[in-house]
Amino acid sequence: MADAQVIPLRPEDGDRVPPVPEEPGWEEAVIDVLAFARRRLLGDYQVDEFGFDEELTDEVLLRLIRPFYEKWFRVETIGAHNVPDTGALVVANHSGTLPWDALMTTVALHDHHPAERHLRMLGADLVFRMPMLGPLARKAGHTLACNPDAERLLTNGELVGVWPEGFKGIGKPFKDRYKLQRFGRGGFVSAALRTGAPIIPCAIVGAEEIYPKLADLKPIARLLGVPYFPVTPLFPHFGPLGAVPLPSKWYIEFGEPIETSGYPEGAADDPMLVFSLSDQVREIIQQTLYRLLSQRTNVFLG
Repeated sequence: MADAQVIPLRPEDGDRVPPVPEEPGWEEAVIDVLAFARRRLLGDYQVDEFGFDEELTDEVLLRLIRPFYEKWFRVETIGAHNVPDTGALVVANHSGTLPWDALMTTVALHDHHPAERHLRMLGADLVFRMPMLGPLARKAGHTLACNPDAERLLTNGELVGVWPEGFKGIGKPFKDRYKLQRFGRGGFVSAALRTGAPIIPCAIVGAEEIYPKLADLKPIARLLGVPYFPVTPLFPHFGPLGAVPLPSKWYIEFGEPIETSGYPEGAADDPMLVFSLSDQVREIIQQTLYRLLSQRTNVFLG
């Protein structure tokens, strides 16, 4: 009779499967929440000169919008490695009636950049005049779209975000989707030239379809003091339900940096150079949008 094979009761050391780390339990989550609340009540937290509250941003604001990034829009981020760890200016196309594109770009850079970078956005005056939104924007690290603030942030090594199309881009009708509007006077280029910060072109596909803008009720917009009052397939017909964004599939691509440190002193005051660089950034973003759109087969499935 042949010898029976002996099956070891315990695997050899080399064959052992490493234990799967356990997810934090609800007890740890409760402890973290209580510790956070205690720090807020005692004022044991820091803000910078612009009012940026990093802990509040990471623990509350990003947690609130991250499910939209991951589950609702299913954003795919491309080229985050092109964003440096030093001061840089991210320039992106603007669309979508409401600025969800800015929020999703913030999550993309924090969650997918090795340094978990915070995007310090430059916003319009209207944002900071609004009763609740203005202070919240300051807490999230954002500031007015003006060159002095942009240059201070870039000099401090921050990652600054700008949407040069402004309200012309975010409020354009659905028939003009993915057609970039004029980039203003190129103030963002001047800020980059004065600080030597690289410019990172950013193309966002998917935001145009969340609120297809069919019309603009200008009398209501003037009454409310806002740039436009949109009519979409769902809003205002369905009331608050119509404000829920459609779950389009998103792509956010960061292009290769455009270096500005090699230009001579005073280059920021050369209007032709500023216009040329602004037009170069615009063209890169437009061509990237066309490429991403040509690869997309379905608005909602990608």
